[in-house]
Amino acid sequence: MLRSLASIVFLALVSNAAGQTAPKFDIADVHVSPRTDWVKNNSHALQGGFLLGDRFELHRATMLDLVRIAYNVDADKVFGGPSWLDYDRYEVIAKTKPGTRPAALRQMLQSLLEDRFKLTVKNDTREVPGYVLSKGKGELRLKHSDGSGAGSCQNQIITGDERVYTSIQCRNTTMEAFAAALRQYQGGPLNRLPVIDSTGLEGTWDADLPVRPAAAGGSQDSAVIDSVEKLGLKLELGKVPQPVLSIESVSEQPSANPPGIEAALPPLPDPEFEVASIRLPCNGNFTGSLRFETGGRVTAVCMPLMSLITDAYHLAPFERPLGVPKWLADGTTTAYNISIDAKAPANFAVEPQNNAQARDMLTSMLRSLLKDRYKLAVHYEDRPMDAYTLVAAKPKLTKGDPSNRTGCTRQTPAAAAGGIIDFGAGLQLKLVCQNMTMAQWAEQLQAYDLDIYYPVLDRTGLQGAWDFTLSYDAMAGVHLPIARGAGGPPAEASEPTGAVSFRDAIEKQLGLKLEVSKRPEPVLVIDHIEEKPTEN
Repeated sequence: MLRSLASIVFLALVSNAAGQTAPKFDIADVHVSPRTDWVKNNSHALQGGFLLGDRFELHRATMLDLVRIAYNVDADKVFGGPSWLDYDRYEVIAKTKPGTRPAALRQMLQSLLEDRFKLTVKNDTREVPGYVLSKGKGELRLKHSDGSGAGSCQNQIITGDERVYTSIQCRNTTMEAFAAALRQYQGGPLNRLPVIDSTGLEGTWDADLPVRPAAAGGSQDSAVIDSVEKLGLKLELGKVPQPVLSIESVSEQPSANPPGIEAALPPLPDPEFEVASIRLPCNGNFTGSLRFETGGRVTAVCMPLMSLITDAYHLAPFERPLGVPKWLADGTTTAYNISIDAKAPANFAVEPQNNAQARDMLTSMLRSLLKDRYKLAVHYEDRPMDAYTLVAAKPKLTKGDPSNRTGCTRQTPAAAAGGIIDFGAGLQLKLVCQNMTMAQWAEQLQAYDLDIYYPVLDRTGLQGAWDFTLSYDAMAGVHLPIARGAGGPPAEASEPTGAVSFRDAIEKQLGLKLEVSKRPEPVLVIDHIEEKPTEN
């Protein structure tokens, strides 16, 4: 029964009907992403995926990203393929008719992958780890719905004398929808594994499922399972059939771009705000960054001018450019905090707060604003800077399984245990890496430590690919005093906190070490900036 249901749900995964010609982009530029553009921050590497005018763009997309977007399928439903599937990254810049609907864009992307990467896929069904929801042995504590209500499940935050907890409230919903709501609960593997309905209960139901934080030493999944049992149901971990998309073949290098691609798809000019107002001085509480409002409005409240400059040029947290004038270098004054009220262009009709490409467009507008109103002039140049090299001390690594996809996944045990993170107690993270060469691991380090500003060189001498796990406190380095000038390593803490920092974990858990040495690295240099902006 479960297998047949899975097949029905996934029947339309590959949407091109037999005998029909799949739509294609008018022209497309496809090439490998420059590594320096994405290895420094893999948390938000993927950008794009929407149509802006007549241009469809995807930046820093892995092949796994391209496949899941093209076939509208979750990443965990994509099986097979080579080890680099979720590591190497690509640029796609294509042209098509304005107003093309998302379904047609996905078909065009499918055609592009088949043409340029020789991608072939097939629908399949596999037994994968998952949860099965079934009837329990006790009394059923659900109510048949009277047909009223929205027919949905919502997470409600419950407060009271107890600790804050979540209640899943379903009204007029099927058991299949209830099972899906259990998976969406943010806690433990339940939000990563499929949940299949096997209750046999027909019709629609009303149910309230309070999910309190797990007891000390327990998992949040256990708390969810206990709550489900109180409804007279049972939730068990096992193997469940799931419709998947299997990759049969794909090329790592795309075929060459068509002639004349530069003229057909020239770079877009830097976007600018339609109008912008700057107010100062400002001594109130400041926002963490530029904020998007309704109708294309963009605001910042009492933001330090230096913070806006570092945001505009994508500098790492606490990283500062060189050539900063004395009046701007004084971090104790709020005299240069400003508020911004601006209007984005009319074609900025995307969801900017959720889209990395839109955020890049916003920082481009900010750069244009600073250049216009503060006469900001900058350049990059290579200067000897303190940078890190990865070396082998006493390696504690396991040979990688070549069948595994290359990459690292980051887990937050604190969130999985109780759903609430106490940042005052640090942020414990676990990094699980598979089939990684040391060169790949070295270039990834910038993504995991705020104090690593420049690419890390691999000098371990270790050949082949490796599997390893790293546990550390992501907040440990934040407690260190900042004394690095324009980007060198931080000074050591005067008193140890007991927390394991990222770099300590590399040495103690992996038997590797980060050494500091001077080498030429590109740094941002401020050539000129006015102390006051021009008038609004």
